[in-house]
Amino acid sequence: MRTALLLVLLAAVTPAAASPPGASSCSGCHGGPGGAVPGLAGHSAEDIAASLAAFRSGARPATVMTRIAKGFSDEESRAIAAWIAGGGR
Repeated sequence: MRTALLLVLLAAVTPAAASPPGASSCSGCHGGPGGAVPGLAGHSAEDIAASLAAFRSGARPATVMTRIAKGFSDEESRAIAAWIAGGGR
């Protein structure tokens, strides 16, 4: 019984279970197939991070994503990209 409780508690506090700051809002627009905004499922962390960098620098123009990406550092962008590429868990 103690082992099961410990495992439940460890799972609840494992950092990998929590999204990096800013990442949870991505699914609001990129949540599912068939939407006006492309989904992110199946994209590698490298591709997602590169897209965020391109939005941030202005190399990839966009209305909303340019402003959103400017709010993240390279490190934050890589953390968000890894979380999304890992299935958001």
